[in-house]
Amino acid sequence: MPDPTSPARRRFLRLGAATGAAAGLAPGLLPARTAAAPRVQSYRRLGRTGLEISDISFGSSRLREGQEALVHHALDRGINYFDSAYGYTGGDAERVLGRALRGKRGEVVLVSKVEGEADWPAARMMAELDESLQRLQTDYIDIYMAHAVNDVERLRSPEWHAFVERAKQQGKIRFAGMSGHAGHLIECLDYAIDEDMVDVILCAYNFGQDPAFYERFTRSFNYVAMQPDLPRVLAKARSKDIGTVVMKTLMGARLNDLREFERDGGTFAQAAFRWVLSNADIDALVVTMKSTADIDEYLGASGASSLAAGDLELLFRYAQANGMTYCRHACNDCAGACPYGVDIPNVLRTRMYATDYQDVAFARDEYARVTPNAAACASCSGQPCRDACSHGLPIAEMCAPTHRWLA
Repeated sequence: MPDPTSPARRRFLRLGAATGAAAGLAPGLLPARTAAAPRVQSYRRLGRTGLEISDISFGSSRLREGQEALVHHALDRGINYFDSAYGYTGGDAERVLGRALRGKRGEVVLVSKVEGEADWPAARMMAELDESLQRLQTDYIDIYMAHAVNDVERLRSPEWHAFVERAKQQGKIRFAGMSGHAGHLIECLDYAIDEDMVDVILCAYNFGQDPAFYERFTRSFNYVAMQPDLPRVLAKARSKDIGTVVMKTLMGARLNDLREFERDGGTFAQAAFRWVLSNADIDALVVTMKSTADIDEYLGASGASSLAAGDLELLFRYAQANGMTYCRHACNDCAGACPYGVDIPNVLRTRMYATDYQDVAFARDEYARVTPNAAACASCSGQPCRDACSHGLPIAEMCAPTHRWLA
């Protein structure tokens, strides 16, 4: 457990007291649910691409064989933006989308991504793109991204630029972008935007990363901002008419933690989405949709441009309940803390998939790609990283069990 006397813990407890008093923590403030089946209520222009996309869109990171009906349900509800990647569920996600969207290609915006290294040749990236096209049963992808970028050298690579130019010339992709959510996110986004090399960005963003979320209730509270530069970068992307889509909007997605405090028409997920959609610098959000019930719940927030009554209460309850176990993957506070070079943020990200998302198979797939993983933690005293997290996370108590669980 985190040390209750630590500065980070004291700051968090003070935040809880301040927000509890401000929000009142009183139930019954939430709007009533309407009887009509939820549908997309707003389509937003995705920056310079000119594409009009559903404000709440379909993430396929855990889409598996046999789930075509889930995609059909999303289509029926008006979702037209489908985000995937070459590596999602071993290629199943793209294959399911390809079958489910057969005959609907002109009605949807398809996104896929390639995760590679700075030294990958253009030919290798083209081979992965060609395989994605085959799986998706299409001859073009609307937006193709460099996936999970956490190294500016990937963006500087002449091979990436040559690949994008060739793929566009051949009509295989229409627009290029980048995605990211790790420790060097701000640096990578700044470079991509300043060099005008992307049409769309996809990045992690949620209420728990935005300093404005806390300042709204206590301006005298000296809280460590999770991503103080993220609002600046989003505003810069908007000024250059770069399309902005965000992910990780549920801050770990421990949805059941707040069910007892929810009322019809006002769930935690809807509150989190309304927070995101109320930011004028964001075009849309992508969220993993695992069931038809997820889709219907999530679309209850479509069309929002401001918070609803009761939303802040739910968001603060969630922050208080989960703030001491949720890793802010892009804050980078722990960089360099491990003498063995363990990639702490990505180890804890995969732990989140297992514990919060409750998808151990997905967590294991993701953990297999983490290098260096937490193997060294099994025989380490934990002293080097014990106080590395300014948010108070007990890193030393989390990494070794994650390795034993997911390796």
